[in-house]
Amino acid sequence: MQTCLKIVLFLFLVFSINENTYAQSKKLSADDQLLQDSLYNGNKKKVMNFSMKDFDKLFFEFFDKKNNPDVVLTKTEFYTYTVQIAAFSDRLVKLYPEQKEVAEKNKENWLSENYEDYLEYKASQKK
Repeated sequence: MQTCLKIVLFLFLVFSINENTYAQSKKLSADDQLLQDSLYNGNKKKVMNFSMKDFDKLFFEFFDKKNNPDVVLTKTEFYTYTVQIAAFSDRLVKLYPEQKEVAEKNKENWLSENYEDYLEYKASQKK
């Protein structure tokens, strides 16, 4: 029961951060959308088998790299992280069907992440 509570609290934290940070979503370019779709199809099965520990590792690894001014992810690396985080929402829907709406919104927000915005953020870190 305590583990379930920790998972729910962690998910609440992730969803609330995500909701506030990514409220202004932009459409992806056609090339980015194709790359993202390809990565999603290639990673969905893998991510569906992630444990919370695997997801935590992925999630914090992405934010560590994103916030490290000395690291600039390639477009493929960036979308691989965001797609895997988004795909984990599918797993959460299976585990917690009552959270379907929240998980789908979270997935949509992660899939709307834009590499160009990321590059702008990285440029602002250098200033």
